[in-house]
Amino acid sequence: MENNKEMLDNNPREKTRYADSELTEFKEIILEKLRVAKEELGLLTQSLSSPNTNGTDDTAGTYKTLEDGSATLEKESINQLASRQKKFIENLESALVRIENKTYGVCRETGKLIPKERLRAVPHATLSMEAKLKQG
Repeated sequence: MENNKEMLDNNPREKTRYADSELTEFKEIILEKLRVAKEELGLLTQSLSSPNTNGTDDTAGTYKTLEDGSATLEKESINQLASRQKKFIENLESALVRIENKTYGVCRETGKLIPKERLRAVPHATLSMEAKLKQG
């Protein structure tokens, strides 16, 4: 039975999963994206923890209030970016688990392989475009 499975993996018309060499290629792409994403998250976190050094101490109260509002808005924006970045990192880490399980690149709706082009662009994708478009 194992030989039949192996034959299915090598037949492009019947392919049910990506070959180990292909999974290794995707793993390298994901690891690089993960490294960059963690670096960016670190910078965002660092900018949140550093004090606002715009030097508004000696300006008039009105401007100080405007500056405080602007700083708050900026911090909220950075928080949102950091939150998105954390989610992206989680998705990439989940993709690595799927690579280890050899289920990477299989659409969770259709069960078909997600095209390589899509996975290179969105390496954490779990849906083919066909399934994604059906979602609406």
